[in-house]
Amino acid sequence: MKTALITGITGQDGRHLAELLVAKGYHVFGLVNGQRHLKTMEFAFSSPEVELIQGDLSDSTSLRRALSLSSPDEIYNLGAISFVGLSFSQPELTADVTGLGILRLLESCRSLGIEDKVKIYQASSSEMFGQVRETPQNEKTPFHPRSPYGVAKTFAHYTAVNYREAYGMFITNGILFNHEGEYRGYEFVTRKISQGVARIRLGLSGELRLGSLTPRRDWGYARDYVEAMWMMLQHETPNDFVIATGKTHSVYDFVTAAFTAAGMEGEHQKYIVSDPNLFRPSEVEELQGDPSKAKKVLGWEAKTTFQELVQIMVDNDLRIEASRADLKLP
Repeated sequence: MKTALITGITGQDGRHLAELLVAKGYHVFGLVNGQRHLKTMEFAFSSPEVELIQGDLSDSTSLRRALSLSSPDEIYNLGAISFVGLSFSQPELTADVTGLGILRLLESCRSLGIEDKVKIYQASSSEMFGQVRETPQNEKTPFHPRSPYGVAKTFAHYTAVNYREAYGMFITNGILFNHEGEYRGYEFVTRKISQGVARIRLGLSGELRLGSLTPRRDWGYARDYVEAMWMMLQHETPNDFVIATGKTHSVYDFVTAAFTAAGMEGEHQKYIVSDPNLFRPSEVEELQGDPSKAKKVLGWEAKTTFQELVQIMVDNDLRIEASRADLKLP
């Protein structure tokens, strides 16, 4: 039986990945920061087969302890301050966890002498491309991050590359473009939209308050993308891979698709409210990935269409909001 350690296990990707690995027969450990945290308690209740270990990417001692307890064959570093908007108000925390976290993790592996025994996945991000130099973006496209989050992810990415080259460690970077799903946090615009539209459909709200509607993103389904993470660590050699659909849609497109998914096609204009407080200090207008390398080398490609993704999220939030309000689904 293989053993895996997942940092950031209570987040969207961590939950999907844990489900995948458990289904494949792995013994899964998850690093959590505080056993009494609400997300941790919810995860422990829904996934009792996963063994949780207290630890923090900002604390090397706890990382060494987690590695010693889990003795992993594979490590998936998904832990991060992952909300781009928050990174502008907490840049130091973002740099410490998202940037330096992987450095601490890799040094912990070396200090325990397991650097030649473990395969490591580092969650890189399309936000590293930022002000893009070319479209679509591939593994050789230069980075120009436009947020503290993007800067921290770029540091982490190059740290992983450096340790791979300097010490011969099996470290793979997955440069994942935007991916969403039913486990997405409510602070992210896609979940704001799916929840907001669900509440409007149920008569629980009369507006959808958003920032800029023009940015375009390459949106895929998180469940598809965590399969790519696993496939990367099964490959014979470590490498870097862009994971994307190759297609873009605007925030406005997501809104209109969400209203259509809720049975309210064409009614979006009545409910959208532009909120200046939700605009970013510096915006990335468009990100589009080129996943051809992942398809050629790993045999991976996205399975879920944009419309199917939006439908999954809206249906999920309709169930949740109806249950909370004790209403029947429309």
